[in-house]
Amino acid sequence: MKQEHPRSVRDRFWDTVSPTSERPESPLTLRIALATFGLIVCAALAVVAFMAGVLALGIILAVLALIAVVDLVAVIRRRHKRGNRHSLFS
Repeated sequence: MKQEHPRSVRDRFWDTVSPTSERPESPLTLRIALATFGLIVCAALAVVAFMAGVLALGIILAVLALIAVVDLVAVIRRRHKRGNRHSLFS
């Protein structure tokens, strides 16, 4: 009789939480999408703030846009290093 191995806590977690009961492969795609969204929104709002004459808010939003660029570069480099060169939507 073949004995089954007990399932780990992580596997039971994904059975409970995930609608497909599968573990996610990589969160890097989500980070790329969120960093891109943050970059676009912060850059656009920074331009609006500068045009409206709200210098402090424009600077804060420009810094946040710069942080999003740094995050994008870091995530893309990590993804490339791992060998995950597939499409963002696959």
